Amino acid sequence: MDYLCFRTLCCKGPPPPRAEYDVVCIGLTGSGKTSLLSRLCNEATDNISPTTGFSIKAVPFQNAILNVKELGGADSIKKYWSRYYQGSQGVVFVLDSASSDEDLEVARNELHSALQHPQLCTLPFLILANHQDKPAARSVQEIKKYFELEPLARGKSWVLEGSTVDNMDAVKDSFQQLIHLLEDKDQEPGRI
Repeated sequence: MDYLCFRTLCCKGPPPPRAEYDVVCIGLTGSGKTSLLSRLCNEATDNISPTTGFSIKAVPFQNAILNVKELGGADSIKKYWSRYYQGSQGVVFVLDSASSDEDLEVARNELHSALQHPQLCTLPFLILANHQDKPAARSVQEIKKYFELEPLARGKSWVLEGSTVDNMDAVKDSFQQLIHLLEDKDQEPGRI
């Protein structure tokens, strides 16, 4: 009986490899990029400070691993974002849905630029309207309308979801939707 147990445990072989995707994560300072990614990786979020430059995290999911390159959102860093786009297979754009009208307008312009950038315009986008738990948060529908996503992103693969670090199950579901878009893109004709 011990032999059968041994064969069952050891002879299955290694688990099948998970697909890996390189994703760039952008958004203004304070939108919550680092907090969301840290929570997805089960890291502490006690002493998070704004990202200067960039950081890379391997975010594991059951069916894929996302290698997320998070770019800082400060004005001094945003002008260099495009230097880090090469090789990306998807985009996560995080915005603070409870921010001031002025900051929301800046986020809108940055998202429009990203959606039209030559290295990103054909990639799947996950747009997270973060801080949905704050009283001043705009709804996903308000964000969709204000950001003019329907006409701007027509013909593109994108998902807009609300998010908060207090509901990581919903955040994980949003990232799973991105993974499905990435898998669909892998299946397109002419892709190797």
